[in-house]
Amino acid sequence: MTDRAVQTTGPTAPSDAQGGDRVVTGLLRAFIGVAVVGWAASFLLTVIHFWVLPLPASVDPQGPIAVITSPWSYVGPFPLALIGAVYYLAMITAGASLLHTRAAWLERALLPITAFGVLSSAGFVYLQLGPIGEICPFCMMSAAATTLLFVIELINRRRGGVGMAKVVPAVRVWPATFLLAMAATLAVVWALPQLPLPGN
Repeated sequence: MTDRAVQTTGPTAPSDAQGGDRVVTGLLRAFIGVAVVGWAASFLLTVIHFWVLPLPASVDPQGPIAVITSPWSYVGPFPLALIGAVYYLAMITAGASLLHTRAAWLERALLPITAFGVLSSAGFVYLQLGPIGEICPFCMMSAAATTLLFVIELINRRRGGVGMAKVVPAVRVWPATFLLAMAATLAVVWALPQLPLPGN
């Protein structure tokens, strides 16, 4: 009778042999991957700012170039893309830190930060659809990435938070995260000369 009771009252969250909720652990890894995608998009737009601008007088800006040259694409002297790149680097670092520390204070900080990212991205999407009248695919990619980061945070909270995740050793987390970010960066550097940009 006792054995049967133990079998029917086991943990409901799927866990691996070494402990930890596999879903939460997987979502933390996904958080890092999504942040790397957002980094790539923002880094690409940042490089375009400094590679292409200012435009020759003969060039009529359209599409993504019209978006990144609009007055709404700056906060003071700083391009929004540069701010986004810094934001995603912070998210990559935070995701990797959570994966091996499960720091509760960091998880608490991430939810409002990613929520602010979603609101900021929604505002810029509105500007593209409205006042600017042009769409930047890479800006949309960044908006999708920050939305996914927020959704992942919400799901992890509902599953009990990062304290439910398996602790992954730092020697496994940081090298893999660095290599993933570097691969995305090199892909952007390779792709830049291939894009139909003024001057290419």
